[in-house]
Amino acid sequence: MRRLIVAAITLMAGLAEVSAATTYHIATVAEGLDHPWSLAFLPNDDMLVTERAGRLRLIRAGEGLQAAPVEGAPEVYAEGQAGLFEVLLAPDHEESGVLFLSYACGEAKANTTCLDRARFDGERLMDRETLFRALPDTYGASHYGGRMLLLPDDTLLLGLGDGFDYREHAQNPANHLGSVVRLTTDGDVPEDNPFLGVERAQPELFSVGHRNVQGLAYDAERREILLHEHGPRGGDELNRIQAGGNYGWPMVTHGVDYTGARISPYTDLGLFESPLLHWTPSIAPSGMTLYDASLFPEWQGDLFVATLAARHVVRLNRVDGRIVAQEPLFAELGERIRDIRTSPDGALYLLTDSDEGRVLRVMPTEQR
Repeated sequence: MRRLIVAAITLMAGLAEVSAATTYHIATVAEGLDHPWSLAFLPNDDMLVTERAGRLRLIRAGEGLQAAPVEGAPEVYAEGQAGLFEVLLAPDHEESGVLFLSYACGEAKANTTCLDRARFDGERLMDRETLFRALPDTYGASHYGGRMLLLPDDTLLLGLGDGFDYREHAQNPANHLGSVVRLTTDGDVPEDNPFLGVERAQPELFSVGHRNVQGLAYDAERREILLHEHGPRGGDELNRIQAGGNYGWPMVTHGVDYTGARISPYTDLGLFESPLLHWTPSIAPSGMTLYDASLFPEWQGDLFVATLAARHVVRLNRVDGRIVAQEPLFAELGERIRDIRTSPDGALYLLTDSDEGRVLRVMPTEQR
């Protein structure tokens, strides 16, 4: 598939238009996946991909998707938005084989987000253990978050959701709803966590006031944590995350409820951190990568946000770390895009969200 993109897009969130010409080729790497959610690149050029239904799948280099799921995955609660979410390799994975999995655990009447650690031996998961279980259990099958990010100090961030019907608790530090938590890779609480020692606060908390975290990225040059989250009808947000920050949900929002009712009269209050930008109407962002490779030199330093409702990828053009423009990419696919990743060789990988989901590879046309 070849495509010459010349973008002139409608102004969004006050940003300037962007015009760019980039030729690329999209190839199918694997297909027939049941709502693939996350992708990890193994040191030997194999890949692991999660399916929301609860399966971890292996794509072998030169062979393709293996028929049998990886053995040893956790039992997940798979219903609605619930299921198996992120797979993330430990910093020492090449030597240890350790990886992390986030998923919905429990049952319909009482479930939450869990984080497990296991060792992958190239065939199966071994020595799996649960490191973290978010509090409290809730009823339903929506808003789990599930995205993870490793920081340079080898601590791990896990973004969570508000449980949908429990949104007021995103302002209650006595639980984990609507938050980002920070753990060591052993599941302990880092000694410098901002809520550690705060009365009636969960010590794992790193930031609060989120609705449903769906993307995390780290800008090493600027030492910035970037996060995006779903709003209701409108009000999807991109935020710069600070330790101890409160991002306002549901006290401030640019969105309205699905019924059309107003959630809050405020879009900004001095008590809360303001988003870098918001998308209204909603694009339903899901997955994000900061492009730091050289295969597409014109994209270096830009953020790429996968979307479900908008059915494209948003390129956020950045100058000195400041977002100056947006460009829709890969809309010709016409598919919900669950995740986007930068591979070790600089290609972009996309996961399409359907019961016949695909893993796609984006390369410069001249290198197809």
